Amino acid sequence: MESGGKGWRYGSLFFYTAYALALFSPRVTGQIRYSIPEEMPVGSFVGNIASDLGLEPKRLISGKARVFTTDSSEYIGLDKENGHLVVKNKIDREELCGEISACSVSFDVIFENPMELYRVTVDIQDINDNSPVFPKSKIEQKISELAVLGARFPLESAIDPDVGVNTLQKYTLQPTDHFKLNVQNGAGGNKNVDMVLHSPLDREKKKHHNLILTALDGGKPQRSATVQINIIVLDVNDNAPVFTQSSYKTSVVENTPKTTIVTKVSATDADESSHGIQYNFEHMTNTVKALFSIDADSGEVKVVGDIDYEKHKQFTVKVKASDHGGLTDSSEIIIDVIDVNDNAPKITIMSFSSAVAEDAAPGTVIAMINVQDLDSGDNSKITCSIDLNSPFKIVSSLTNYYNLVTDSELDREQTAEYNITITAIDGGSPPLSSKKILNLKISDVNDHAPQFEQELYNAFIAENNPPSTTILTVKAIDMDWGQNAKVSYFLIDGDLNGAPLASYISINSESGVIYAEKSFDYEQLKSFKMQVKAQDGGSPPLSNNVTVNIIIQDQNDNAPQVLYPVQTGASVVAEIVPRAADVGYLVTKVVAVDVDSGQNAWLSYKLQKATDRALFEVGLQNGEIRTVRQVTDKDAVKQKLTVVVEDNGQPSRSAVVSINVAVADSFPEVLSEFTEFTNEKQYNDSLTFYLILALAVVSLLFIVSIISIISVKIYRWRQNKLFYQSGANLPVIPYYPPLYTDGTLQHVYNYEMCGTTDSRMSDMKFVRPYSQNTLVSQSCMGTVQREKKEQEVDDLTLEQNPPNADWRFPPNQRPGPSGAGARPDEAGAGAGVIAGTGPWPNPPTEAEQLQALMAAANEASEATATLGPRYNPQYGPDYRQNVYIPGSTATLTANPQQQVPQQALPPPQALPPVEAPKAAQTPASKKKSTKKDKK
Repeated sequence: MESGGKGWRYGSLFFYTAYALALFSPRVTGQIRYSIPEEMPVGSFVGNIASDLGLEPKRLISGKARVFTTDSSEYIGLDKENGHLVVKNKIDREELCGEISACSVSFDVIFENPMELYRVTVDIQDINDNSPVFPKSKIEQKISELAVLGARFPLESAIDPDVGVNTLQKYTLQPTDHFKLNVQNGAGGNKNVDMVLHSPLDREKKKHHNLILTALDGGKPQRSATVQINIIVLDVNDNAPVFTQSSYKTSVVENTPKTTIVTKVSATDADESSHGIQYNFEHMTNTVKALFSIDADSGEVKVVGDIDYEKHKQFTVKVKASDHGGLTDSSEIIIDVIDVNDNAPKITIMSFSSAVAEDAAPGTVIAMINVQDLDSGDNSKITCSIDLNSPFKIVSSLTNYYNLVTDSELDREQTAEYNITITAIDGGSPPLSSKKILNLKISDVNDHAPQFEQELYNAFIAENNPPSTTILTVKAIDMDWGQNAKVSYFLIDGDLNGAPLASYISINSESGVIYAEKSFDYEQLKSFKMQVKAQDGGSPPLSNNVTVNIIIQDQNDNAPQVLYPVQTGASVVAEIVPRAADVGYLVTKVVAVDVDSGQNAWLSYKLQKATDRALFEVGLQNGEIRTVRQVTDKDAVKQKLTVVVEDNGQPSRSAVVSINVAVADSFPEVLSEFTEFTNEKQYNDSLTFYLILALAVVSLLFIVSIISIISVKIYRWRQNKLFYQSGANLPVIPYYPPLYTDGTLQHVYNYEMCGTTDSRMSDMKFVRPYSQNTLVSQSCMGTVQREKKEQEVDDLTLEQNPPNADWRFPPNQRPGPSGAGARPDEAGAGAGVIAGTGPWPNPPTEAEQLQALMAAANEASEATATLGPRYNPQYGPDYRQNVYIPGSTATLTANPQQQVPQQALPPPQALPPVEAPKAAQTPASKKKSTKKDKK
């Protein structure tokens, strides 16, 4: 076995016979011992535990190998990757073991899956890392000149914490004229050095002697320490103190109160000054100095610190007695510490599984426990136990090691969690104990199938239900937990009326709600059964089935059907009642059926209409039609009965049957009467609907048309109001010079006058002459008139009519193309469409032109703004009686929709005022004059 660090190669591997308890886990398979030097650097190699144990390196990782120590100090660590034990903390043998030569570190290596434990001991080898140290740097020794040869003078020994060959080995003294050294091994393995006088002293020759004492150890390299000894030669003291015992042995109980006297030493001196002996400790360590003290005069040793058996079990103290003459004697005190039960057991959980499956077999290891007590003897004997009445027990695998195992079967559904109290009691008096509580959870195993709340489910649903209607909810409970208790619901496949069951029914897999996929019809399907499966989420899953009865409830969705009398439209069927029929005579019986069930199929019969209600009655339950009185001759032969057959549903449904009854004694009489029956026209419901729809559409269109017309009228009225707001504009009557040939104008000029509504200014626009085209601009002139005058002008305008076709002029009085010798092409060029009345058949005479011109002038003088309204398009062409210009066939008009032929003319000239002769009155002018007089 190798161990490395700074060139060191130490180590030895010792295999001891391993023992294990075959019935329990973990099992201890062996003990390994390594040896390394102290002061190795951290990370130094200690040993390959995987190789030494014959294990695969991956076992360290899979088994979660770890180092366990009973105390909190960890000097050795485990490298799982390569299986090496390495130095985790720097080890100082002197600090770890003190004066004990055999020093070692023990720990356990624990594996899991399966649980295994190996004990490892690492011996710490001492190295010469400490030099001997004298308690004092200078020693003063008083010696009487009468000291006899061979007198021994004890010296304070040097202290070397190392052990073995590295500890203090020898002393040397220089010079050796009078003294030599005598080294002896003490009871505790220490070396006691005495300086022996081998040559007499002569104070008169030399009062002081200076010596050098050297202490050497046996290490390589060798270390040493020196101290200077100053010897003062005294006079006349020839007897040294002598202890009564060469060694004192005593004991003290740990935790002894301070100032308690442990023992008392004494020495005697043959000299007369023996009462002057002084006592003090020699070679006193810091530990002894902190725990004990000695009275210099009385020699009493007292406790001055806290003594702990677990730290120090024994003390060896050297004591020296000296007189005033400098003579001394030495002795040693051995103090044994007695243990008391002052430490409770310490419970350490080495490994613990916080959860165990409920199907775990008895004997399954739950936890590995280590129990330690720092006391000794009976105080360290420990008894470990757990609570009674639990499915667990605790068994001992090794000394101070216990396993917590299952003792019986577990059931999570009964107990899901255990709090296990582990109690450790020592054997002291009084005994001390400690407890540890482990919380163990029982993990669930899928060992319970879902259970439905009912063994059989009955559900009712009314027919004609809408799709996706909720029928009922099934619920199953699983005693398991978590995923094992998550229940899902499924329909077991089957057929219903030749179709898959899934087309009728569906189920929510999570909530168990059953839905109807389609509408049910009671008359086709009254009830059916199906199987629902509840399955949990375990692995493997467990399931359970339940039967669900679906019962369809009838609704009144069918009207009664009349079986008799049969209703046909091809012929008239009548029941014959003889006139001699008595009261209660059975005329006929109405037979009807209803395919519904229950009260929805209970039928009642009522007489709705009858030609003579006082003659017949209908049985409410049986539908029999009987006479209620004697038939008389006054009763009509033709009788028509209407019977209503009604069921008892909510709401009720009904059917109507019409029955023709003939009151007659012979069939020919019946036949003659019933041939006069006329078939009543049956109106189709759909035809009535379309007629109503058409009427609604026509009414809507009519209302929209009325609204549109009113809107247009209002809009035009608003536009006219805007035109009337300009009062400075007056109409201009253009004057055409008499440059014509054969009564036709050569040029036509169009004058456009526009007036603004805000500036109250008017502009005149002259349009250039056009040939072959007549452009009549829409007048935008407006005048401001008083409302009264405006109304008068409107009335006058409405009275004007277009030229009367009955006018007759002799042909010789017609100018232009209407006269003799006129050419058709010239007539076409001179005649124009004016005032919307079409071309004039006969041009007006000159007298008519003057008459019209004077009438227009008179109207202009009467109105404040003469021709404004008449040029407004709202009133249409105002002057149906046109204005003629003498010598011309052209007619002036204000209608923008009419066209007149246009030829090139010179610019217009102003028309001089002319007094026209009073023309003869025409029928139109007479009517106009009469209107004026009335106004």
